[in-house]
Amino acid sequence: MKNWIIVGACSAIAEATARIWAARGYKLYLLARDQEKLEVLAQDLSVRGAQDVFVSVFDACDYDQHLTLFNDAEQKLGSIDGIFVAHGTLPDQKACEADFAVAKKEFDVNGMSVISLIGEAANYFEAKRSGHIAVITSVAGDRGRQSNYLYGSAKAAVTTFLGGVRNRLAKSGVDVTTIKPGFVDTPMTDGMDKSGPLWAQPEDVAMSIVNAVDKKRNVVYVPWFWQMIMLIIRHIPEFIFKKLSL
Repeated sequence: MKNWIIVGACSAIAEATARIWAARGYKLYLLARDQEKLEVLAQDLSVRGAQDVFVSVFDACDYDQHLTLFNDAEQKLGSIDGIFVAHGTLPDQKACEADFAVAKKEFDVNGMSVISLIGEAANYFEAKRSGHIAVITSVAGDRGRQSNYLYGSAKAAVTTFLGGVRNRLAKSGVDVTTIKPGFVDTPMTDGMDKSGPLWAQPEDVAMSIVNAVDKKRNVVYVPWFWQMIMLIIRHIPEFIFKKLSL
């Protein structure tokens, strides 16, 4: 039995992941912006076998909440084995291009707020010399593309930050897992064409995440084939890449 914090707990991927951990009898501390959704999810997870489920309304861009998060979690859970950071938005790229205020807001949500949480988690677990930090980034961070480069830039920043934290904590007994999903059929991607074989379901992504955490993987692409896809995309020469509509 383990005790995990889940930030962005009402996202589709986080919910699916929490259900797997609940079935294992984990204690869970769920953080998200919507109190009603949190309470419904907590009831569901309790029925599925979670030993205890605690909830708290949490705005990831309220950085003062980051400072007290681990003290609050310790009081509720008793001890903390890991934190899973799964919050984010999918920005309107054109709106970000037209208005820097919009771009900054989206970068704060998808980049800076995540980096802040990782930093607090790193300090907490380093002092304990144990723990696990698991964070959803995106394949979009592997290379800037005209269709979503604000989002991709935020995710690239998080990915690089995670790499540095993983290097820093390697001798402290703390594991850091970078999770890079491709296209996932969630409410966040509503409005996109979800036909084709590249789309994954949240439940499948969640299982890959749980397996990656169990195996203490460093970086995982989910589904696995995105590693090959992004390897190809990263190696397209720039003079060709800039002519593509991606």
